[in-house]
Amino acid sequence: MRAVALPIVKPGRLLAAVALSCSAIALSEDTPRTATPIESEITTEQRLAVESGLAWLAERQAEDGSYGSLSHYGPHVGITGLVGLAFMSDGNTPGRGRYGEVVDRALSFVLTHSSESGLLAAETSHGPMYGHGFATLFLAEVYGMTNRSDVRETLRKAVRLIATTQNHEGGWRYQPVRDDADLSVTVCEIMALRAARNTGIYVDKTVVDKAIEYVKASQNPDGGFRYMLNSGGSAFARSAAGVAALQYAGIYGGDEIGRGLEYIGRFAPPKEQTVGHYFYGHYYAAQAMFLAGDAYWVQWWPAVRHELLEKQAPEGFWRGQAGQEYGTAMALIILQMPNRLLPIFQK
Repeated sequence: MRAVALPIVKPGRLLAAVALSCSAIALSEDTPRTATPIESEITTEQRLAVESGLAWLAERQAEDGSYGSLSHYGPHVGITGLVGLAFMSDGNTPGRGRYGEVVDRALSFVLTHSSESGLLAAETSHGPMYGHGFATLFLAEVYGMTNRSDVRETLRKAVRLIATTQNHEGGWRYQPVRDDADLSVTVCEIMALRAARNTGIYVDKTVVDKAIEYVKASQNPDGGFRYMLNSGGSAFARSAAGVAALQYAGIYGGDEIGRGLEYIGRFAPPKEQTVGHYFYGHYYAAQAMFLAGDAYWVQWWPAVRHELLEKQAPEGFWRGQAGQEYGTAMALIILQMPNRLLPIFQK
């Protein structure tokens, strides 16, 4: 591979990235080297698109700090958590940074909607474990950066709920009960557990091990992943999620990863006409390719970046399956991955 030049990084951002990388506690010590930033990772067009998207989101935060009112869900802890992560990807934390107050209000909304059982859900939630997983991930990232005791307690209860609702197969589904499971929700919970464990929150290793076995059992012979253990062919979005989940559990090589990356590669942009759950899929695919290293990342990143920039509306938002706030948050998280500021994206 040819040598590449490193981009110029602001000292504050570089120090933050280094600090976050050093503070992450990996699930496995068998990790590959960090993908090297390349000169063209962050372009002027990309910066402008991110600025526009963040400004659009900031203007649409509800008075209670929530997001989701532009979707059919209404105020939603999961969408609010994803928006919070989008702003944190820009270097903002609760009360600090140009959008620090936005993050703080989003955090307050999530904390307010924690039940005694640990479930994070607004009154409008349907199938709350999706939202719970994304909201728990948000809390874990916040706690890792702030060490706030109120966040820790809510996060601890949220993790406990995930652990106690894992079903006998090792997965989770829409409701917080030990019933059936599907890969999509299961990966959301795995990501939340990994992020929480990185901050020092106790996560039972057997819960993680069972979840990873569930993901492995979901892989099809073609390298892709099925929706449930007993049914379903392969599809891009859940296959990207499956590969990313295995990587975040410390599995960076081997047959499962190789076949999974090969399957995801068939959907390299532009493949819009064949990709369902577009933003969910590319959210995980970008992580999978980044974690796979330079050989994958330098091919995948420019293509998905270009496609996302093409999809942005003039007003600054992206249209997602779960509404404009969801689509915009997901697009911004992907576009800001080269910042390497969220602990969950550290290797």
